[in-house]
Amino acid sequence: MAVIFLESRDNAKIKHLRGLIELNSARKKHQQTVLEGAHLCLAWLQQQKKFSALFTTEATLEHPEFSQIMQLHQGHIFILSEVLYKDLSLLGTTLPCLAIIELPQNPPEIDFNQDTLILENVQDPGNVGTLLRSAAAANIKQVLCTQGSASLWAPRVLRAGMGAHFSLSCYENIVLQEILPQFKIPVYVTSSHRSTSLYSKDLSQACAWILGNEGQGASDYALEHAQAVTIPQPGGQESLNVAIAGSICLFEMVRQRQ
Repeated sequence: MAVIFLESRDNAKIKHLRGLIELNSARKKHQQTVLEGAHLCLAWLQQQKKFSALFTTEATLEHPEFSQIMQLHQGHIFILSEVLYKDLSLLGTTLPCLAIIELPQNPPEIDFNQDTLILENVQDPGNVGTLLRSAAAANIKQVLCTQGSASLWAPRVLRAGMGAHFSLSCYENIVLQEILPQFKIPVYVTSSHRSTSLYSKDLSQACAWILGNEGQGASDYALEHAQAVTIPQPGGQESLNVAIAGSICLFEMVRQRQ
């Protein structure tokens, strides 16, 4: 393992790293993305997966948490100045650690008989990452996203997911009208304007969940072709944050199956 110092912002590796962090088009072109933070990087390595490149600062090499990453990482380590690292970082307060990884290829065919989370135009990276984390915790293995949702493999979504991606089969740019008729199990969609309570449903068997856009909610198509449920809110608020609403639904499902 070699330690290589990179000092110039114009270095080709730095430009490549910056492009992957900032541009979805670069991630698509190179089929790569960036993990940031020791927890996320270690979670990836513990899946017996590899980094294409690892970047940190000189001081971080002596940190005990980073030593765990060094034990599992096979390739070179590129050292950046503190100033250059901060210029690239999306987080700023975590242990300096940026890793380029190859995007997972060829997920299995969609299973229309298993528990599934469907995100319809959910745009906030934090919400998407949180929902993936809740799905993984609830033992859902499959997540489908329509075009217009935040890119699942964007660094901010990865950070919010805290490693949930690594246990999920993720599908992007799905068309709801094409996949919804294929489900052989109940499909539910959340709506603050429907009267059927979440808690009245039997969720003991496999089911799919559609969660809609933060502002507009689920589409008319989703509401017409799935069973709409609402979460009772006796406090009178108009609606819950989509990540919170989705998590409530998933863990009501878990509760019923205990």
